[in-house]
Amino acid sequence: MTYRVVHYINQFFAGIGGEEKADYQPELREGVVGPGMALNAAFKGEAEVIATVICGDTYFASNMEEATKTILDMVKQCNADAFVAGPAFNAGRYGTACGAICSAVSKELGIPVVSAMYQENPGVEMYKKNLYIVEAADSARGMGKAVPAMTALLLKQLKGEKIGLPAEEGYHERGVRVNKFYEKLAAERAVDMFVAKLQGKPFTTEYPMPVFDRVAPQPAVKDLKNATIALVTSGGICPKGNPDHIEASSASKYGEYDITGVDDLTADEYCTAHGGYDATYADQDADRVLPVDVLREMERAGVFKKLHNKFYTTVGNGTAVASAKRFGAEIAEKLKKDGVDAVILTST
Repeated sequence: MTYRVVHYINQFFAGIGGEEKADYQPELREGVVGPGMALNAAFKGEAEVIATVICGDTYFASNMEEATKTILDMVKQCNADAFVAGPAFNAGRYGTACGAICSAVSKELGIPVVSAMYQENPGVEMYKKNLYIVEAADSARGMGKAVPAMTALLLKQLKGEKIGLPAEEGYHERGVRVNKFYEKLAAERAVDMFVAKLQGKPFTTEYPMPVFDRVAPQPAVKDLKNATIALVTSGGICPKGNPDHIEASSASKYGEYDITGVDDLTADEYCTAHGGYDATYADQDADRVLPVDVLREMERAGVFKKLHNKFYTTVGNGTAVASAKRFGAEIAEKLKKDGVDAVILTST
């Protein structure tokens, strides 16, 4: 028996286009497209990609509920035995879409699913509890390693075989605790690890702790009255119409906007591009997220010398950690160059 598999990819891997085609609506094509060829080769005849679903990253992010329903209907009509999405590597919106679709297919259709993403892809943290997400490189150069791991994991699910631990199968840890029996007591194993650590020998902890990127706070501004203050937000505030097309989630860019002579972010001139919270109140008065009005009052009152003539904005929800770090580094460099003394960071 050859298992029937449906494959999900975005507009880029389908060869349709890049960001300019990210609003591409869901399409079902017969057979393989793009990476599906590698999947078929790795299946070695045990399974076959019989159809490919294509959807633009921006379209899915902006129409998640509608797009999910449409894609579910497409998968249903294919009478599929399993579903594969990606690999998404470190593409945030793509990873989020892969995770969301796999979760929906698993829940609604009850068939095995698998995807693959880089560890910092926001889709991993959002959906790792719902499905197996294979570890992948941060770019398509890791396709050759990700695809065999994806197909092996999918075939195991289809055959009802036991799935090994993440380190054995190559998928991201899902936060699931598994009972194991050891010959040595916990105290003995702990001492063994401690001795190995003291001797500089390799050891593997049985309970890995999460690693957080901690940033030490900077010293307080010494001379606030002579300081230049800037505004930066992940709340998505931008000029009306979102001229730079900042994505509603999993942002791939940030905006830089001039507020020279602007005392109030009015509803006629400003809005939010953010898709992760109710935008009603931000669209009514963008100062609720980016307090230009209050800072202008403080500037006139002499609390500080000057409000920087530019603000920087992006969308935080679902944005890849690597992208957020890059945004921050680039914005910081620009602010330092402009002589800014301190920054007020706002969220949603």
